[in-house]
Amino acid sequence: MSTHHRTIVITGASSGFGAAAVRAFADQGDRVWGTMRDAAGRNAAKKAELEAYSPRITIAEMDVTSDASVAQGFAAILADGPIDILINNAGIMYIGMTEAYSVAQAAEQMDTNYFGAIRAMQAVLPSMRAAGRGLIINTSSIAGRVSVPFFGTYCATKHALEAYSQSLRYEVSPFGIDIALVEPGPFPSNLLAAGKPPARADVLASYGELGQVPDAMIAGFAQMLASDQAPDPQLVVDAYLSLADAAPGKRPTRTVVGITWGVDEVNAYTQPRQDSLLKEMQLDAVLGGVDA
Repeated sequence: MSTHHRTIVITGASSGFGAAAVRAFADQGDRVWGTMRDAAGRNAAKKAELEAYSPRITIAEMDVTSDASVAQGFAAILADGPIDILINNAGIMYIGMTEAYSVAQAAEQMDTNYFGAIRAMQAVLPSMRAAGRGLIINTSSIAGRVSVPFFGTYCATKHALEAYSQSLRYEVSPFGIDIALVEPGPFPSNLLAAGKPPARADVLASYGELGQVPDAMIAGFAQMLASDQAPDPQLVVDAYLSLADAAPGKRPTRTVVGITWGVDEVNAYTQPRQDSLLKEMQLDAVLGGVDA
């Protein structure tokens, strides 16, 4: 077993990729902080289970949709020492007729998936810039590179995260900080179960039989993800581990994991064009972060 002695912060550690990643990094010898909401209440058992797994694991209370909660959580973590790696893993997903989701429901997803990641990044970047090193891994989705029916409000959050991460990668690269995106396809997780139906019932009803298609699709996804054919969630954790262990400045901007929906091809085509903008804007001498 390798021993790294890095400090890792992983948001959304109550289940899924987050909980598995907390254990995996602790197994490597890293100091791991997992964050979750309601750690002293609804998720108390999950907090206890993870902290019992390894003395290198501590669970911190954090609601990424709250400025105060994020500030308090990271203040406590940073008081224990500098953060080497932040993995923004917290996320929610609603699937249904896009028009039938209310603005408030769209905002709920954006607040967690996009603004929540920004809050966490802004909490760690000052200390990372001062140290001249660091890695932030943002968990996006293949739905952040392509848009598909019935995922409209969710796709919007991940497209936003992709755009923010791409720009930030260029800007913080001169400080020795890497920003990387992991783009999972469909995996067994609690995202489907935790989703909400559209709030605008009158709009949903106006779609007639078409309005029933998302539920049938979700049922099909759930069946596939519960079968032996489902991709192994460990693949996402392995992507986190690989990026963490890669040489600074050499980490790829995007890593697609699992079912790709052609996003690997999209990235291979667009990333060189994206990176060429630095030279065209005459910024290549002061910024970095282009893919090798």
